[in-house]
Amino acid sequence: MSWNNSTQQPWGPAPEKPAGAASGLPAWARKRVLVPAAAGLFVAGAVAGSAGAGGSSTENVGRATPAPLATVTVTASPKAAAEPPAPKGTTRPADDSGAKVSVPDFVGMGLQSAQDAAQAKGFSTLTSHDSAGRDRMQLLDRNWKVCSQNVPAGTSVASTTKLDFGAVKTEESCPAEDQEPTKAVGGRMPDLAGTSVNTARAALDSGTSLTVEDAAEDRMVLLESNWKVCTQAPAAGTKLNGQPVELTAVKFEENCP
Repeated sequence: MSWNNSTQQPWGPAPEKPAGAASGLPAWARKRVLVPAAAGLFVAGAVAGSAGAGGSSTENVGRATPAPLATVTVTASPKAAAEPPAPKGTTRPADDSGAKVSVPDFVGMGLQSAQDAAQAKGFSTLTSHDSAGRDRMQLLDRNWKVCSQNVPAGTSVASTTKLDFGAVKTEESCPAEDQEPTKAVGGRMPDLAGTSVNTARAALDSGTSLTVEDAAEDRMVLLESNWKVCTQAPAAGTKLNGQPVELTAVKFEENCP
């Protein structure tokens, strides 16, 4: 008995595919593939056309007619003519910034008024000092009056000259002449009686031990320019060798005991 090794399908041979049919795709599927492909080709053509048009526009811009160049005319300003030299035997007039001015009489005027009058005359360098020799500062000029001036009235001087006014408080009397602060001479103790405590301190060496007490009452000596010396130790004329100094004082409107 012989056997046929080939197995035959019970339902017969497989049906053949129709001629002209796309492999693996039915007719309706093939339409779906062709339509999108055609649309893609159309879009690509449109993009290529717009790119060509853009290049043409750029080329036209590059060929634009250049703007005409502006012409600027610069006119040189004429140089100032040099001043001719002065003829021989002559001199040019001096600068009048220091022109001669007659100095007014300021004595008796308020310090502020005197300064204003001096400035009106053209003087700009003005100073002042304490005529009483108490070395006080003139903080509020209206509270001071002029007792002396360094340039006599009626003198003609340059307006650049410094004017220095000696002054005292308006309620005080002017001294016969300006009082100079006391100074130690030759290393000896000066006579400090009647001087202000602040000028007495300034007359001594800065390292001197100085004690000041109220000669009339038990008050503190705070504003030394308002106090005058009554007594001193050591006495005037004593050789100074660094020893301590003691002073007693009262206010200027008071009398020493």
